Amino acid sequence: MSPTPVSRLPELVGREVGVSRWIEVDQARIDAFAEVTEDRQFIHIDPEAAKATPFGGTIAHGFLTLSLASAMSYDALPPLEGVVMGVNYGFDKLRFLAPVPAGSRVRGRFRLLSVEDKGGGRWLLKHELTVEIEGGDKPALIAEWLGMQMVA
Repeated sequence: MSPTPVSRLPELVGREVGVSRWIEVDQARIDAFAEVTEDRQFIHIDPEAAKATPFGGTIAHGFLTLSLASAMSYDALPPLEGVVMGVNYGFDKLRFLAPVPAGSRVRGRFRLLSVEDKGGGRWLLKHELTVEIEGGDKPALIAEWLGMQMVA
């Protein structure tokens, strides 16, 4: 992807600016996330017990799905020309809409919602992130994600 000049950002507002690759969310990834975060609820790590739930098996943690947003953004978002670094600035909205069954694949779709010049080479970008589940009829999550880009 070729870098996008900052001057072009306003014309991209409201448009889809990228789609990531598919990322597999297998049981090993779910188990590793459970250990790192100490969230070992059975619905995530016990396939036998999870079969008896309405989900019919284990599902990924919502925060695991959200944590893949960074990898998705590296895949999908074109870099800004002259960017020195970018930092996560937070979320305005976040909703978990559908569970991600173990063994599923997810990907992120990014739509640029707004661009704000904060001065000093700092640009606040807001993207709508929709994380799709391959073959699913509802997204796993939808979020309004803020990122601060520092441009030289």
